[in-house]
Amino acid sequence: MSLYALVRNSYDPTTNTFNLSENDIELEGHLDGNLCRCTGYKPILAAAKTFILEDLKGKLIEPPVDTTINMSIGKSPDHVPYRSEATPKDLMTLPMSCGRLGGCCRDKPNPSASSCSPTESSEGFKSDDASLGASSHTDHSPTDEVDLTGMEYGNPVKSRERDPPIGREGEGTKTTTILAANPPVNIEGTLQLEFIPYIPNTELIFPPSLRKFQKPAICYGNTKKIWLSPTTLHQLLKIKNLDPTVKLVGGASEVQVEIRFKYSQFAIQVYVSEIAELAAMFVPELEKDLSSMTEFVVGANTPLTQLEYACKSLYKSLGRRGLVLEACRKQLRYFAGRQIRNAASLAGNLATASPISDMNPVLLAAGATVVAQSLLSGEILLPMDTFFVSYRKTSLPCDAVITSIRIPIPTAEKQEVVKAYKQAKRKDDDIAIVTTAFRVELDNAGNVKQLVLAYGGMAPFTLLAKKTQSSLQGLKWNDSKTIHKGLESLCEDFNLPFGVPGGMATYRKTLSLSFFFRFWHDVVLELGLGHVDKDLAQEIHRGTSFGSRDNYNPYEQRVVGKQVAHLSALKQNTGEAEYLDDMPKQHRELYGALVLSSRAHARLVEVDWRPAVGPGLAIGYIDKTDLTKEQNMWGSVRKDELFFADGEVFSHGQTIGMVYAETALQAQAGARAVRIEYEDLPAILTIDEAIKTNSFYAHDRELKKGIAIEGSIEDAFSECDRIFEGTTRMGGQEHFYLETNAALVIPHMEDGNMEVWSSTQNV
Repeated sequence: MSLYALVRNSYDPTTNTFNLSENDIELEGHLDGNLCRCTGYKPILAAAKTFILEDLKGKLIEPPVDTTINMSIGKSPDHVPYRSEATPKDLMTLPMSCGRLGGCCRDKPNPSASSCSPTESSEGFKSDDASLGASSHTDHSPTDEVDLTGMEYGNPVKSRERDPPIGREGEGTKTTTILAANPPVNIEGTLQLEFIPYIPNTELIFPPSLRKFQKPAICYGNTKKIWLSPTTLHQLLKIKNLDPTVKLVGGASEVQVEIRFKYSQFAIQVYVSEIAELAAMFVPELEKDLSSMTEFVVGANTPLTQLEYACKSLYKSLGRRGLVLEACRKQLRYFAGRQIRNAASLAGNLATASPISDMNPVLLAAGATVVAQSLLSGEILLPMDTFFVSYRKTSLPCDAVITSIRIPIPTAEKQEVVKAYKQAKRKDDDIAIVTTAFRVELDNAGNVKQLVLAYGGMAPFTLLAKKTQSSLQGLKWNDSKTIHKGLESLCEDFNLPFGVPGGMATYRKTLSLSFFFRFWHDVVLELGLGHVDKDLAQEIHRGTSFGSRDNYNPYEQRVVGKQVAHLSALKQNTGEAEYLDDMPKQHRELYGALVLSSRAHARLVEVDWRPAVGPGLAIGYIDKTDLTKEQNMWGSVRKDELFFADGEVFSHGQTIGMVYAETALQAQAGARAVRIEYEDLPAILTIDEAIKTNSFYAHDRELKKGIAIEGSIEDAFSECDRIFEGTTRMGGQEHFYLETNAALVIPHMEDGNMEVWSSTQNV
């Protein structure tokens, strides 16, 4: 879907060209979150270009590096919106089609006509009737009665010629359906016999009639869970007043993590994304409105994608006054993937109160105000500097909901700079190690009038470096003593102990200091206070990768050197590959869920599986007692691993048993219900501990080279001129991969074998 939207939105109807390049992927992130790190985005982009050149017969123009897709926010009068963002009013004024080979769904039936006239189709229907499909010429009026028999149809798409003679149907031409027979007799009631024919090779648009659809309030569920979807703020406040413990759901990214991994249970969930009042966001465009702008009010449930583009547009108009918005945009650009930002909101981010949130430090540094509302108390103003109370706790009243966030915009006279910084293990789609936002206001003499240093990832909640803020008050900013004093004070503010939750105490402390060091130079450069080496202030960006592939191999033989497509490539790229979830359920098929250890090293005192078996849960349980000792051993090289733990577990997540049930959810619930009693044993977590306890794996294979094969290592060292001894330590390298593993096993009792279907690469 992302690739489809990327191609559609790249079409420029004014020039009949497609603008698609690496910038759309690297800079704008239009394919973010699609987990293409193994394949790489380059072949995916090449595939998208083949659709444009071969399928659409289009002309491809690669835009300049700074070309970005400008959404409807801040568009110029001559801006032509993309199909995905166009409103019905915009669609009325589009000059031409969307570029599809078969024609636009708003094209007139005359192939030579290139303009769309959505106001009235050739049959006299109004624009809303375009939702039925592409228009086709007919001599009948909508009120004429026609028969359902004796109709003449155009040839199917597969029967059309690729390059037909003039006047004959071709693969990319429109067809007509002629209803010329007499009307049938003895038909009771009134039938609508006049429809706009469906043209298979013409794309359909979003039905305009659905824009008029009034969304009703929804309530459904069962005795365990209820889902509510109010459509007005008043309805939401009444629900909150009746039961303050209900779980509000917007993008659901955090809620689903709690449900899936923390096994949280929410009896009542309230979906708030259908409430238009919570998504209101006014973006001024007139010069007088921009000059008098003192704050930017963001609706609580405004999608982060819209907020990102709004900040980008306003920063261009406001200049240095909009630095706080540029800081927001910078953080949002790497705030999860674009699909998440399309649904996530500021309110959800604030209410979650994550200590490593990317946006919370920016709002805290900016001096933003959270506006909440409850049925009994009305509007409630919650300043950001007192909003976060403790870990995952806020000052939001239990019966209130966040309605908007007010972000202050400074006046043109103020010497104020706002910047935000983030360091993660991976730049895209990753959680921050440390995230910060800083704001400083200087007086006319260049002294610190106000300083706010907000940090995330340094404590259980987003907090301010209050000692540093106080120690730098009134000091001259462009003075080396100021930066040295700030760094010394930050060491006191964030003196993290070695065993701090999250680890990496030294690295996080170093990041907190380096971000302030960077901010000091940014302010000097931004306000022109002195000379700064630009390398200390400029972002480090990896350039867009490029390359070419020469398919000619002069040494190619019949097999060796020949390019051979992967056997599964065709089915996977056409969508015909059948995966486990595509397979119909087998007769008497059951689902299994593993019971995993929650200890790193412990003795299993008792494993009580009886609570897992019962109505609505599992129907059975298996563990080591169902296998012989020989059957319970496995291993790819050495058979020294257990399928099921036998009296002792040696790692967190080791398999203890498995429950099986009629559904996957029942199996998962049954696995969680298994009661396990542990006796903790000492865990060996470092190489030093392993050496001390003489704990090693016995390997029978060694790599040897040179004298080590037959000679003596001691003799080799005795001939060395210099011998250096010491210890080298490396930090743990985390390998991240995301692959859903599933298997379907079908036993065949007749011949005693099993048929195994697996999503892994090992079967």
